[in-house]
Order: sequence, then structure tokens, then C-alpha cells
Amino acid sequence: MRILYQFPLSHFCEKARWLLDHKELDYVAHNLIPGLHRAFAQLKTGQNLLPILRDQERWIADSTEIALYLDDIYPEHSLLRADPQQRDLALEINHQATELGMHVRRWGLAHTLTESEESLDIMIGEKGYLRQFEKYSKPLMKALLSKNYQLSADKVAESKERIDSLVVLLNHQLIENHGRYLVGERLGLADIAVCSMLAPLLEIPATPWERENTELLSDEFKHYKEILTELPLGQYVLRIYQTERNARVDWRGV
Repeated sequence: MRILYQFPLSHFCEKARWLLDHKELDYVAHNLIPGLHRAFAQLKTGQNLLPILRDQERWIADSTEIALYLDDIYPEHSLLRADPQQRDLALEINHQATELGMHVRRWGLAHTLTESEESLDIMIGEKGYLRQFEKYSKPLMKALLSKNYQLSADKVAESKERIDSLVVLLNHQLIENHGRYLVGERLGLADIAVCSMLAPLLEIPATPWERENTELLSDEFKHYKEILTELPLGQYVLRIYQTERNARVDWRGV
């Protein structure tokens, strides 16, 4: 059985889930606790980041490496095109999406951790020691996230500027390709990468970022969500999620 080790709220883990779902491969999404995951990740893959895919005896870390592995071992429903030019473009867009995702994570976390405890509730899970002692685990988790992702005001402002620049770039690429997909004429790695990275900002229904209470959103977050939704890129992400995000596994994991 394939196992995807994940954080439910991570958009990089959403990308990995989508890659596996696109390939129509069976897997279990297994949750790890932020911070405490490091020892496990280091032991299995020699690095500290999730997602990690275990496929039989193979361990693959990083969502892009997972994509390349899946295309190599399971070529049906390919993520990258055979045409060299399209393949190179898709990998370039995927690289841009990775940078975008890092800045979306910082800017998004800075807002969500300030506005409510919904994100922390998902991270600590519904049961176990962290839930049992949530009075202590929530402040500890919040401090850990702030330190690990550098949520200082200056860093958050820098991330917002980079989000703006990358969104303009990707919006232009979408228009250049006539607005249906980012590369070619069907869904591929570039689309999955970009849509996954922007999903937290659009708070798409049936994803980890769907809000129960939108009143808690800051005016700044609401305003940017409106701007993004009005762009061709934002409309494209919403459309792709509605028509092509055929989730086979619950994002909440086990």
C-alpha cells in the first residue's frame, strides 16, 4: 500500500495528493505533527520536509520529485508532455509555483494564526495527546510555526510582494496559452502545481482552506481574495478545482 505522509493543511501536500489522484493510484494519507515530523523525515529520506511518499520499499520526498517518480513508474495519465518544449515549460512553471507556495504559506499563516484557531485545530487533530492538552499544545504549535516559517512583519510583507509578482507572471502565461490550461491542451503538472499553491488564498470549497466563518478574515485577506478571483488566473483555479480535482482520498488523512 502506498502511504503519503502529510500535513493536511499543507498546499504542497495537496499537490502530492492531487498527483496521486490524477494517476488514479490508491494510497493512504497519513498525518504527521508539525515539528515532531522532523525526526521521522530525516530517518526515512535524509531531509526534514513533507510530503513524503512511500511506495513499497521506495521513499520519495518533495512534491516535484514525487511527480517525476510517478511519471517514470506509472506513465499512464502523464503529468509531463513528451514534447521537450512543453516539458521544459511545465517544469519552469512548476518551479515558479514552488516559490509562490512558499510565500503563500508565510503570508497565509500570518493571517490565519492571527484570525482564528481553525488551522491549529486541524494540525493537532481530533484526538491524542495534543488534543488532550490543547491548552498547552496550541500556543506551542503557534510559536513553532512562527519561528519555522519566519512570520515577522518584514518577511510577511516581502512574501506578499513576491506573491503579487508571481501571480502577474502566471496570469500572463495562462492568457498566452488561451486560458484553458497553463501548458498544452490538458491537465498536467503545471496546472496541479499552480492550482494547489493558490487554493489557500481562494479558500476553495471541499479543501482544507474552506472557511466556516468568513467574518474572521482580515480586510487585507478579503481584498486580495477578491482581486485574485477577478483575474483570469483565479477564475481558472476555481474552474480546474470544480471540474478536474477528483479527490480519491479525504484530505484530513488518518
